[in-house]
Amino acid sequence: MSKITGVFPSLPVATTEQSLVSHAGLTVVTSFVDALGFRGLCEDRLGQFVPSGAWHRPGTILGSLAVMLAGGGEHVSDLDILRTGAGVFGKVASNATISRFFERTVTNPDVFTYGFATLTRELRSRVWEAAGDRNPALKATALDPLIVDLDATLVTSHSDKEQAVGTYKGGYGFAPFIASVDYGAGNGTGEVLAAVMRPGNAGANSAEDHIKVFTQAIAQLPDGFYDEQGALMGGKVLVRTDSAGASRKFLHHLSSSGVQFSVSYPVPVLKAHMVGWINDKKYWQPALDQDGKERTDAWVVNATEILGLTDYPAGTNLYLRAEPLHPGAQPTLLDVDGHRITAFLTNSPRWHGPTLDARHRARGRCENRIETVMRQQGLFTLQRRIWHAWLENRQSPGRILLPDEPYPYWLFEPPAEHDPPCDVGVA
Repeated sequence: MSKITGVFPSLPVATTEQSLVSHAGLTVVTSFVDALGFRGLCEDRLGQFVPSGAWHRPGTILGSLAVMLAGGGEHVSDLDILRTGAGVFGKVASNATISRFFERTVTNPDVFTYGFATLTRELRSRVWEAAGDRNPALKATALDPLIVDLDATLVTSHSDKEQAVGTYKGGYGFAPFIASVDYGAGNGTGEVLAAVMRPGNAGANSAEDHIKVFTQAIAQLPDGFYDEQGALMGGKVLVRTDSAGASRKFLHHLSSSGVQFSVSYPVPVLKAHMVGWINDKKYWQPALDQDGKERTDAWVVNATEILGLTDYPAGTNLYLRAEPLHPGAQPTLLDVDGHRITAFLTNSPRWHGPTLDARHRARGRCENRIETVMRQQGLFTLQRRIWHAWLENRQSPGRILLPDEPYPYWLFEPPAEHDPPCDVGVA
């Protein structure tokens, strides 16, 4: 067995006016991978899927695929990006070797699933710990919790793929569900904790799906979020969703898990007329923009006592936001004096409505994170073909699947035989 501790060669990098090595800037990523002890951790969690005498270990296989993705690749054959610079990126496993590795994972999917999940969690723990006083686990408090956004997206399938069905928008394809951390407008785009593959007709407001992706997401959080009994500590996590997450079942699950929530809320038509009762300006507070400055044309009010809530978790409050109709918006019967009324629910210990409103509206950033992961890293293409490829692999052991397939297999857990497509775990 190889005694090498790193995945990639260690070498200095200098900028010049010459184009010497393609994608040499990826050495920042390779150095980062090795600094995390990636090779040893992969060997510990996934070493059983590689023969003991093999040169290419799980760390070199997964590390090469990760760097390839960071370099803009989408197909496994895009590893040629690294093969052109063997002195920089080391020996890269052949497509056949990578195929055989994932064939072995299919033979024991439970072990692979557990190994991969604990691998990504440990890697995240090491990265966050290395961040020092910027460690999200240290910064999170009940008043300023770590925000986890849950949101679904639609993936169009241009042909008849497994589990591709009609969507509510009249399209055809899939509806994956993604959980991601929000680090704020000035702190990068955040990171993806978990994702669940679903057919295109999956219900948007399914409490079971929300609970499933939430459970996978919090399982990825480092130990700093848990007490000695393994329970989440003191409301240090806040889950933010659109109105699809406003089901009582899901909110009670979050509350019982010690998690805060901030979810959009569709005001029932029968209660909409009651908004007009809150007509005294002294009850409304000026809304804040994302820079914390007061707006002169938008207001926020706590309307819990006026509109009332039934069977929601204790401590849940209902906030309304009123602002002029945006250009091109179609007026509805629920608009009040030319203002569009929107609402959200939260059990946050904070009571300043404009601050809570600004925090809730910032959930729009999660769409940018989904765009980054789903489009820029090729995962749109990935979802459309993985299921057929897996079935073909089961039916024809030894077949090399990967060279021409446009997706990185390493991001996925193989499904159980005859089950629908698997869940996704993204590091």
